[in-house]
Amino acid sequence: MTVAAPPALPPPRLRRPGRWGRGLVAIAVVVTVGLAGAGTYVYLTNLFGGTTLVVYTYPSLLGGADCGNASAFRTVFGEFADAHHVRVVVECPPGTLYSSLLRQRNAPVADLVIGLDEITAPQAEAAHLLVPYAPPRLADVPSYLVAQLSPDHGVVPYEYGYLAIDYNYSFYNLTRGAVAHASLSEFVNNSSWARSLVVENPTLDITGEEFLLWQIEFYTHVLHENWTGFWTRAGVGLPHVAPDWGTAFQEFSNNTYPLAVSYSTDPAYAAFYHLARSFNATGSWHDGLQYSWRTIYGIGIVNGSRHLSLDEQFVNWFLSGTVQSLLPTNEWEYPANQTVGVPSAYFDSAIPPTELVALNNLTTPSAVDASLPGWLTTWSSLTS
Repeated sequence: MTVAAPPALPPPRLRRPGRWGRGLVAIAVVVTVGLAGAGTYVYLTNLFGGTTLVVYTYPSLLGGADCGNASAFRTVFGEFADAHHVRVVVECPPGTLYSSLLRQRNAPVADLVIGLDEITAPQAEAAHLLVPYAPPRLADVPSYLVAQLSPDHGVVPYEYGYLAIDYNYSFYNLTRGAVAHASLSEFVNNSSWARSLVVENPTLDITGEEFLLWQIEFYTHVLHENWTGFWTRAGVGLPHVAPDWGTAFQEFSNNTYPLAVSYSTDPAYAAFYHLARSFNATGSWHDGLQYSWRTIYGIGIVNGSRHLSLDEQFVNWFLSGTVQSLLPTNEWEYPANQTVGVPSAYFDSAIPPTELVALNNLTTPSAVDASLPGWLTTWSSLTS
């Protein structure tokens, strides 16, 4: 069938927990201060004063464009501040959350960290930067999320999702639908496919790192081939490498590239904004199974915090239905609390999680932590 060019997307989805951006927020009256070289700080003071809870996170948490500019963000932190009569300061430090905690290990500033993932959580735990805590609501979180993020409870899962390759319908028609059931290897075995695909740089971007793990585990354990073959197809050429997920998704949205490494919930995002079948997404197929990499994000208590009881109460709050129900349409991820539902767009348009085989099952957080530095070095040499 022939499908008309897709309509323009709404403002691009905000990037996942990443490596850029800085902001500061605290909950109730607004004062904005610009600091040279440090970005913009937004400071909101709480009427109660007294105890201050400092939270490190990423700029796009809960749909915030720059560390806190979203109603969901204010609901989550503001309601907690009001209920516990404390002041909550939320900071989005530069670099990774892990690197920020590591720099401050001898004099920690943060009490809590939100956004450590299945790659950075093991790093933070190995460096003894976190205080293990198993909240009561962990009973509502699937055990595989705990095992694949932080088996020792240093980081508690609050959301998860799956990587996918987005494709537009022009490319779907061009390949007569083959792209919808393709293997990762097919995206680089064909020169036109390879030139049509945009991926993220794994040395700069968390989505790029996760895609590298997806690709390595798929080649190693499913195809039983050397994973470097994906990046060394002689005469075919490499996919385009974008610096980060936000750039890649924008280049896909404006049709610069018809294929992009992104997330399985992207079609649900489009459907939620009433964009009829703007694009679709697929995992990596082999022998009738669809493989992907499960992304998991968690919240942890920082070692050295002086407010452990308050920290634990905030972790409990973050797994509550009130907070978890805000994640599907602000984070575009599945809530870790399985008692919380998702909007109909997920059922109608996203790849069902039950149809995806998560390759995380074939490794462990500690194994990824040990191997990733070498894999990144190899990737850099292959693509330079």
